[in-house]
Amino acid sequence: MNNTLPITIAQINPTIGDFTGNLALIAQAMLDAHQQQAKLLVFPELALCGYYPGDLLNEADFIAACDQALTFVQAQTQRYPELTIIIGLPIRRHAPGKPLYNAPVAIQQGNIIACYRKQLLPTYNIFDERRHFEPGPNEAVCINIAGFNIGVMICEDAWNDASIDYAINPFDSLATAKPDFIVSINASPANIGKRVQRHQIFCQAAQRHQIAMLYVNQVGGQDSLVFDSASFAVNANGVIAYECPAFEAVNTTVYFTNSSFITSEQPIATLSHEDSILKHIVLGLKDYARRCGFSSVVVGSSGGIDSALTLAIAVEALGAEHVTAITMPSQFSSTGSITDSEALCTALGIRLYTHPIKQLVESYSQQFAHAFSTPLTGVALENLQARIRGTVLMAYSNQTGALVLTTGNKSELAVGYCTLYGDTNGGLGLIGDLYKTEVYQLAHYLNQRAGRELIPTAILTKEPSAELAPDQRDTDSLPPYPVLDEILKILLEGELLTEAEFHHAKTFVNQYRQTIEGDTVYRRIAAMINRNEYKRRQAPPLIRIRPRAFGAGRQMPISANY
Repeated sequence: MNNTLPITIAQINPTIGDFTGNLALIAQAMLDAHQQQAKLLVFPELALCGYYPGDLLNEADFIAACDQALTFVQAQTQRYPELTIIIGLPIRRHAPGKPLYNAPVAIQQGNIIACYRKQLLPTYNIFDERRHFEPGPNEAVCINIAGFNIGVMICEDAWNDASIDYAINPFDSLATAKPDFIVSINASPANIGKRVQRHQIFCQAAQRHQIAMLYVNQVGGQDSLVFDSASFAVNANGVIAYECPAFEAVNTTVYFTNSSFITSEQPIATLSHEDSILKHIVLGLKDYARRCGFSSVVVGSSGGIDSALTLAIAVEALGAEHVTAITMPSQFSSTGSITDSEALCTALGIRLYTHPIKQLVESYSQQFAHAFSTPLTGVALENLQARIRGTVLMAYSNQTGALVLTTGNKSELAVGYCTLYGDTNGGLGLIGDLYKTEVYQLAHYLNQRAGRELIPTAILTKEPSAELAPDQRDTDSLPPYPVLDEILKILLEGELLTEAEFHHAKTFVNQYRQTIEGDTVYRRIAAMINRNEYKRRQAPPLIRIRPRAFGAGRQMPISANY
């Protein structure tokens, strides 16, 4: 193509601190770009060290390893003299303030030809970049490749074109430099509504400034976060020309010519809401297990919907041969808790162990009464069952090396409907950021997609119960989940919800609070959320799916009186 710039998007999955592994990904992307005859290769934000390193950035050895990795990358570029790369990493600075910049650098034939320093450092929700980085100067950085003037930006700097969150708008200085197009490198984690939000912000900015933009994002799970990639190119008219597949690591090439991006690739089909959530959790579990050194998982199977969905997702992520279920009936367990677990595990093709806990509960209760001259009753006896089950799971984990997956959903975690050191035991929660109603929706979707009952109808239709006391039902202490979840959405996420979700929840809750019991229930739920922060603080990490998740995204005091 004449007067055309081939650009390879390196949508890679780096691991924090794994410089050897990350450099292998980078070297492969260079080779792929070379074979695709690209002139420009673009990597995500902090691709060299992985996003987000946290306080590793305070360790001298970590920064020294970044420096060594950069030297390696510079040497590698000499093998491809026709190729310029843009890659993100921490750059040292020597002045009062923080000792580092978050910076993309452009490298050509072994030389750093440009360095842009991130100006807007997010310190909200899950982000805390101002803790480690100093804001860069308010100035444009452009590079020239094959006659094209290319502007460079990084993540947050491109999100403030409406000038709402920061006083500085980096687009202003960059637009003055009149680039042919702008490259924005990102480490943008996924959540419900995020893809649409990205498209709106970048398309509006491109149209406003009449400048095409290339958005490059990383992929992969990192602790609670999952990066969905979904890099895209948008033309100056604000229309998306191409989008990379979501939740996949790819090195793909697009072309810039005549102020527009073009591609020979087929357009990517948009994922359904349920499929996007499923891929999100599956990728989060895969990478968490791989990076933490686990090859198998174990789940306590109660015969309920939460453990059933957790098991089904684990099979999707790791394969049936790497997933084990344990059913642990007590004197209060229904027959269905065992038979439904058996039907589920047969459908999923996984091994199910039965470990009754009735005698353990009786023995513990007798010894407690003997030691303290008072019998275990009420909540203490209920929670003992959950804690014995948690102990069995952890013992199995220690014995076999399997990762324990917790099964609590967001609705339960919000109001403290869980037992500390019992069903909160484990290493990772797959559905801890899904409301109970969403758990049912995703379970139905799995069955629909499979064309058979992966999750038996008996599990989908039974009334939710912890089965820790005779005839116990969740509705004994909670409103029905369709009511509870709408209240929780308003109290926990509010305007961070998608526009449609916020409108529905707000309308429902406003009408509900006008009923005789509605306002009382609303206030009781709000109090339960506040009162149970101490439980959530001690719970295992969960995979973040929604705009505001428990953990780093919602930092609340434990001992407040509010």
